[in-house]
Amino acid sequence: MKGEISQSTLMIPFLENGDRLTRPEFETRYNNMPHLKKAELIEGIVYMGSPLRINQHGQPHAYIITWLGNYKALTPNVQLGDNCTVRLDPDNEPQPDALLRIDRGGQSIIGEDGYVEGAPELIVEIAASTVSIDLHDKLKAYRRNGVQEYLVWRVYDNEFDWFRLKKGKYIKLQPDNEGIIKSEIYPGLWLDINSLLGGDLSKVLEVLQQGITASH
Repeated sequence: MKGEISQSTLMIPFLENGDRLTRPEFETRYNNMPHLKKAELIEGIVYMGSPLRINQHGQPHAYIITWLGNYKALTPNVQLGDNCTVRLDPDNEPQPDALLRIDRGGQSIIGEDGYVEGAPELIVEIAASTVSIDLHDKLKAYRRNGVQEYLVWRVYDNEFDWFRLKKGKYIKLQPDNEGIIKSEIYPGLWLDINSLLGGDLSKVLEVLQQGITASH
């Protein structure tokens, strides 16, 4: 009957911060909490999202999605994800702020139930209050599973890290003389770091367009 809660549902524990779970246990509990907006399993430990402030997360997140969305609109065979669950391995099921994956022939797939399985080529995290996770355990998990480019916007520090996986290690890419970092995986995906950190989204998109044009 609609609206009834089964006995089996009542017996499933809720997720709690710090729980140590397998991925199937994590998914079972997560699916039993439809009101929950964000929870991640990182190295076998549950991390649950906290309320998000607009200047520390909401606006930076929107800037990143706008930047990647414009790139996706002008680039074939890429798929953009916003807060999508990613099944990386038995101990890791993150929900990155943004991801960009090669749609056909890439290193991740879309499973039968619609989840990303495997490592997307590029992941972005907005590290306003989660920098300790994003630059430590999550970084280790992304590196081990082969995320080729990992971008971390450290909002409180007003810094932006762009890591490139080379020979099993993350190497931090540096801006060129014009302050632009250029993806080594996605042709034309250029980012004017100073404009992004300064809130000049128009300039960010202008430089991106230059990159896309140069790549063709």
